[in-house]
Amino acid sequence: MADHHHSHGHGEHQGHSPSHIQHKDHGPRTVRCVVITCSDTRSEENDASGSLIKNLLIADGHEIVGYYIVKDDPDDIKRLLTDQSRENSSQAIIMNGGTGISQRDSTFEVIEGLLEKRLDGFGELFRYLSFKEIGSSAMLSRAAAGIFQGKVIFSLPGSEAAVRLAMEQFILPEIRHIVGELTK
Repeated sequence: MADHHHSHGHGEHQGHSPSHIQHKDHGPRTVRCVVITCSDTRSEENDASGSLIKNLLIADGHEIVGYYIVKDDPDDIKRLLTDQSRENSSQAIIMNGGTGISQRDSTFEVIEGLLEKRLDGFGELFRYLSFKEIGSSAMLSRAAAGIFQGKVIFSLPGSEAAVRLAMEQFILPEIRHIVGELTK
């Protein structure tokens, strides 16, 4: 048995286990996730960001219970999210794409209209870290998160770099904890 008293303050064990391990007791070990890509152009073959989300979730021990590519159209997105909210199998929905400000970017408006509770800190902190990486254009991102019908929804930008940042810094460290809170 290792003597844990020695590791405090010395740093030799620091950084070896991912920070989200500490939340293990506060939620399910495996979260059932749906991944949705909002895009007019992507297919399953070239959906790099969707694949990245799925791979990171699986590597962290989670289960993908649904994967969809939906046109960047408000009605289509709303219909899919409403359908998913009735599906009891999933606990978390992670979306990518449609968070910019062009005419075709409609994900944010749909999600904003559906969320019962908003997790504003996700978008705020994501934009803060994006700002440190890409500068002032980070303010154009409308990444968002919140609770809808007892599930947590994360809406990420479509770029792989943005997806990796959001997954590694926020979603993977907290997803068990959030789902645990929702099932209390």
